[in-house]
Amino acid sequence: MLLIHCPYCAEERPETEFRHAGEAHLKRPDGAAGLTDQATAELLYFRSNGRGVIFERWRHIHGCGRFFNAARHAVTDKFVITYKAGEPKPDIDDNGQLAGASRDAHVDPDHMGDAAHTPVARTEAQQ
Repeated sequence: MLLIHCPYCAEERPETEFRHAGEAHLKRPDGAAGLTDQATAELLYFRSNGRGVIFERWRHIHGCGRFFNAARHAVTDKFVITYKAGEPKPDIDDNGQLAGASRDAHVDPDHMGDAAHTPVARTEAQQ
């Protein structure tokens, strides 16, 4: 069973408690009323679906009910990090390596490697 970490409840819960809510960090243009039909279709229906790490919105529907963002590896289906809605998009490469992690962010140590090598552990070791 896939467990997903809710950054608001601060615990991992079964996937069945969550609902996928689409791609995260979409930029919507100002003045969308003047868009062409093609531009409107691209805005509403076309999403990136590449290999590697993708950023998604999720909702803890059978828990706190809140939306949050997650970086998930599209090939392995492992969650790299979950973070609260409104927080900036973390700098993550296609291999799931974080440039720097917030202490409040949840990083999946199975995906990142051994727990001693997570960004939080590296930051604490440097202090």
